[in-house]
Amino acid sequence: MTDAMFQVSLIDDDVQVLKALSRVLSIAGYQVQTFTDAETFLDEHDPLLPGCTVVDLHLPGKSGFEIQEALDACGRPVVFLTGQGNVPASVRAMRAGAQDFLEKPVNTQTLLAAVEQARLVDVARRRNFQDQEDLKKRVARLTARERQVLDQVVAGRFNKQIAGDLGIVEKTVKVHRGRMMHKMGVRTVADLVRIVEHFNA
Repeated sequence: MTDAMFQVSLIDDDVQVLKALSRVLSIAGYQVQTFTDAETFLDEHDPLLPGCTVVDLHLPGKSGFEIQEALDACGRPVVFLTGQGNVPASVRAMRAGAQDFLEKPVNTQTLLAAVEQARLVDVARRRNFQDQEDLKKRVARLTARERQVLDQVVAGRFNKQIAGDLGIVEKTVKVHRGRMMHKMGVRTVADLVRIVEHFNA
């Protein structure tokens, strides 16, 4: 299943390859942009848009590896294409986080499977980023005292222990704890611990 907003950026200095791959991906429902060099792609691509990059490893000017390094900061998935099967290059690409490494001429189904997997990775990455942003906003709404109670609760401390540590009465801890749990959008300590661990991961 494709996402109409998902953009596949194809980069290859062979115009015939670009046309063929662009046609395949367009028919499959992807939005496609083509580039014959890395520099133009890097100038024009929007890292905020959902998408992946399918790039020939050997380009004039900047290589596919240099594109991968430039995209690393935004987390955009990269699928490499190469005309020469090269084990060291494929190992290097995969270690650097490439989504896939395909040999030309690439099989249509293999290409579509690699792009779909890249789309799923991009969706998960964006969802995780959004979850992190939502959690940051929740934590930012806490008062300083509620944040202290949060840290203590996550550390496994009981209300009485928290009261002693913070120099307040247990009843006040319960009030702060209730407000903190409400602002964090959780009902149980287990849920609180789970989202805080996810946030800190």
